[in-house]
Formats: sequence, structure tokens, C-alpha cells
Amino acid sequence: MVVRGKVGVMRADSALVKLGGVASAQSLLRLSSRRRIRRACASGRIVKLARGRYALPTAPQACLAAAELSGVVCLRSAAAVHGWEMKVPPPRPEVAVDPRRNLPAVRRTGVDVRWMAVGPDDAAARVTTPLRTVVDCARHLPFDEALAIADSALRSGSVTRAELSAVQVRGAGAAAVRRVLTHADGRAANPFESVLRALCIEAGLVVEPQVEVGMMTGTVRPDLVCRSRLLVLEADSWTFHASRKAHKRDCARYNLLVLHGWRVLRFTWEQVMLEQSYVRWVLAEVVRPVGQDEVA
Repeated sequence: MVVRGKVGVMRADSALVKLGGVASAQSLLRLSSRRRIRRACASGRIVKLARGRYALPTAPQACLAAAELSGVVCLRSAAAVHGWEMKVPPPRPEVAVDPRRNLPAVRRTGVDVRWMAVGPDDAAARVTTPLRTVVDCARHLPFDEALAIADSALRSGSVTRAELSAVQVRGAGAAAVRRVLTHADGRAANPFESVLRALCIEAGLVVEPQVEVGMMTGTVRPDLVCRSRLLVLEADSWTFHASRKAHKRDCARYNLLVLHGWRVLRFTWEQVMLEQSYVRWVLAEVVRPVGQDEVA
């Protein structure tokens, strides 16, 4: 994903949603402005995690809810606590509560309570461990959301490829968990790219993120590459581009790929995140056997 466009046009919290819920000041300033960031921090719509790093208030809200319910932060809320980017933040804090407890409905207002057994490490920290969080998200969330979180967990170093490979799962949702753990890849640059890769996987396309493709004049590094079909897919959005120079460089890169026999597909953030039926249709056309006529 490349970045360009007009600076300072979005609310800081809206910009953070597009950036996966967590972002550096540099990334946030490409979409918002210092003034809007200061206002959002003052109002509590975003929080400053550390110098030059901001996030949506998903994590602190979930921690407060978990403390009030004597529960454990889980799923996407736990991912936020661990500082991972995700496709979309949860609309309400997600909190795991022991299934044996009787928790009146009035106390659950405004909280997405999940009746799940938690281990001693989870209970002690009031948040599911990184590995447990990845597995729970894979079991309970849609594939694209779960893959984006697993990719982010690997990218951050919170979990390792060896830890994911060693996970043994069974019971309801085990197949979904194995699917996410198999395809998780820390090379993915961001949730935008991860979600596009999830759609490719669902369509039967074998793609790799951020791999170098050799050209006669050097190498390029597309977002996603399907070598068997000489196909490149770009998670591409004008909103996220940094300059006209970057746009010019990308156009030259796309042309170079086409001249060397590659097909290039470009998808916007809105298409990948909000209009997936269109992306699925395009990918279905890509994998449809040549010469196969559509049924009238």
C-alpha cells in the first residue's frame, strides 16, 4: 500500500480506523493534522500510547470493563491491548467471563460478554495472552478479520511462527483456527493488505505478501504476488499516498510489471474493506478457467 494525497482532511479518530486502530504520528499526519490530533486526544476519542504513537481508546475502555465485571479482555479488545492493528475495532468492549458465573443483564450493558473459560495467565493479566488472543480471534471472527490480527501479531513480534505452528486445536471452530494459523504471515504490511489477501485465499489464489519480483532493470516489491499466474495485486488508495512523486513512481512500477508480462489488479481501501462483493467478483473472474462461458 502506498500513500499520497491531501494532508489534514480527516478527523484523527476516523483516520485511525483506516490505519487499523494503531498508528505512528507520521502515518496519522498523512490523513489528519496536528490540531485535530490534539483535539481528539483532549476529548478522549484517541489516546497517546507513547511518544509518536496513537491509538483508538479500544484498549483502555476494555480494560475498565473487564475490571468492573471481574472478567478478562478478549478477542479484538485484547488485540488492541497488545497494540496490534486490525481490520475494524469492536463496537463494544469484548470481555471473557467464566461460564459458571451468573452475571445479570444490567451489568452487561454496553459490553460484549463472551462466556469463555480462561487460564490463570489470562486471569492474572486481565487480558488473554497474545497466543490465546490469536487463536480466539481465529475461532470466533470472520476469516479476514482474524487473518489481519494474526498477521499483526506476527509483525509485532508478540507471537512467533513456531508458536502458531505448534498450536493444537480441536472442537468447534478448529478448522477455522487452523486456516488462520496456516496462512498468517508477518510480512503483511497492514490490515488493508491482510484483508485483501484473505479474499484472495478464499478465491483460491495462492499469493505472497511483500515479495521481490525481479525485472531486467532491478526489482519491485508489490503488495501481493501470485507467481503461478504472473499476477500482482495492490492494496492501493489515493487517500494513503504521500506525494505526486510516489504516485509517479508507482505508475512506472505498474507499467514495468505489465511490460514484463504481469497482470496488475489495484483495489481501493473502500473496495477491500466495505465493498467486498466487487473484489470477490474480480477474483472469481481471475480464477475462472479460460474459455469457460458464463451460464445465461
